[in-house]
Amino acid sequence: MADETLCMVGAPGSPYSRKLRAILRYRRIAYTWVTRGTPEAKALPKPKVQLLPQLILPGPDGAPEARTDTTPLIRELEKMYSGRSVVPSDPVIAFLDALVEDYGDEWLTKCMFHYRWAYAADIDKAARILPRWFASEMPEETAVAMGQQFAERQIERLWVVGSNETTGPVIEASYHRLLGCLDARLTGSRFVMGARPGSADFALYGQLTQLATFDPTPAAVALAEAPRVAAWVDLVEELSGLEPEDGHWLARSDARECLGGLLEEIGRVYVPFLLANADALASGADQVDCTIDGKAWVQRPFPYQGKCLGWLREGRAALSAADRSDLDAALAGTGCEALFG
Repeated sequence: MADETLCMVGAPGSPYSRKLRAILRYRRIAYTWVTRGTPEAKALPKPKVQLLPQLILPGPDGAPEARTDTTPLIRELEKMYSGRSVVPSDPVIAFLDALVEDYGDEWLTKCMFHYRWAYAADIDKAARILPRWFASEMPEETAVAMGQQFAERQIERLWVVGSNETTGPVIEASYHRLLGCLDARLTGSRFVMGARPGSADFALYGQLTQLATFDPTPAAVALAEAPRVAAWVDLVEELSGLEPEDGHWLARSDARECLGGLLEEIGRVYVPFLLANADALASGADQVDCTIDGKAWVQRPFPYQGKCLGWLREGRAALSAADRSDLDAALAGTGCEALFG
């Protein structure tokens, strides 16, 4: 596979598409980008679930198939291509990288979806731009109609990520704090995971391509409160010129000091949600009803995030006793330790 050019189907407004494309660029993996909805995309294999991005890879019988879900795709690429890894070599740091990646993918996306479809200026921009990405040459009346229909559908789906009048203030406060955590970390380090990026960096970057650069309301917040973070997003877009070394990863001994603020934020908002979501799934409840950051949180259960909790627990269980002890020490007091209680 090393000499073959991969094909990826994505969209500029998809945080996960931007995440995976930036990794392909950083890892110097040859690829072609096909925008979803274009004639080129229609000729490609389709996944069982129409999610973005889609990476066209050989299936069990050798025939090309469309694969989705960036986290397992990143791990598959690690097996297929050597060098320039985005998974830290230290198993403890690798776990922390996976935890932050999961937070970016599964919590920060709540911020992205909320801001895009809860504020008039953001709705208007998305409705104007998103349809034209798929067919810039479409007639104006068609683009306007598609934009309106898409906006209405997405606003109706705010419940999927848990955005509503009750949870909105929790989501927005968490975004403000995340910007502060990232600004502090990036003041002393090029990336979250050290002098080279991990999968966590790309997960955060993916969501921030929308929050900090596209959607007007959260972009204004980022510019006012954390211009360093907004600039960092532009840099992570294209890292093929970076020359990483193994010693560039965050050291295990520095993990708590360097990642403490971010881990505390994860423990403050994402961990309570994961646990409450798992309880709701286990009991068959039709609603997650809990307290996050001292405020009410209400949404429908989300099965995929139940799987995320299971994967995190499996990852910790797979560590050696010594590594698990060091991990637990890094997590102690952050709230993240509750994941494994």
